[in-house]
Amino acid sequence: MKTVAVVPAAGSGSRMNREVSKQYLSLAGKPVLVHTLEALEACPGVESLCVVVAPQDLSTVRDEVLAPWGLRKTAAIVPGGRERQDSVRAGLEAVARDADIVLIHDAVRPFISTELVERCIRAAAETGAAALGVPVKDTVKEVTPDGRIVKTCDRTVIWLAQTPQAFRRDIIERAHREAFRDGFRGTDDTSLVERLGIAARMIPGDYGNIKITTLEDLAVAEVLLRLKATGERRRTNGEGRESAVLRGPMRKRFEP
Repeated sequence: MKTVAVVPAAGSGSRMNREVSKQYLSLAGKPVLVHTLEALEACPGVESLCVVVAPQDLSTVRDEVLAPWGLRKTAAIVPGGRERQDSVRAGLEAVARDADIVLIHDAVRPFISTELVERCIRAAAETGAAALGVPVKDTVKEVTPDGRIVKTCDRTVIWLAQTPQAFRRDIIERAHREAFRDGFRGTDDTSLVERLGIAARMIPGDYGNIKITTLEDLAVAEVLLRLKATGERRRTNGEGRESAVLRGPMRKRFEP
């Protein structure tokens, strides 16, 4: 089945308090958006990408952000709308008509793995809709607008939704079409599909699949990249985890 990824990247990143939108900020010398697109391009199951950007950024993104990095699978760059949902809808309209599965992934989640993308695609092919997510770790409270705790929620049934989210093309197009008709605004694409009475399958994701929305997130992303690079070097050198971490006096403390 042919899978096309839509990457909404038209946000302003107002929470960053920066003139440059968060998807264009530098992460280890490369725009966050480029890291994300490279991760998707590395997935054999993703045939092409459609990147949705702010209308005023079209030429800049094409010539100064994407072209220098040789992103081969980026088939289209299209203007987005006022909100994320508008941008995803614009991306769907630009997707090749022979696509079977549409994968939707945040531009500012650069740490997605090929394995998780492929699992999401397979689940969508089987069930019609799927999303990555992780169980919450903390205790969850329901709170009133004035700050009073109403109840403690059962965290065993609460997950944090991530992207990518994948759908059979006919399902996600219908979901966006009916949401637009009804004036419904959802916080993610599965919320639109839920209105159709279709239950998306939740795929266990990765806590490292962070969304970069604040300066603190950007700092965490820098650390994650360094850890990833260190891990790759250790694998290349044939070092095991124990030999790489427990050395000298520290290792002796843990030896029997």
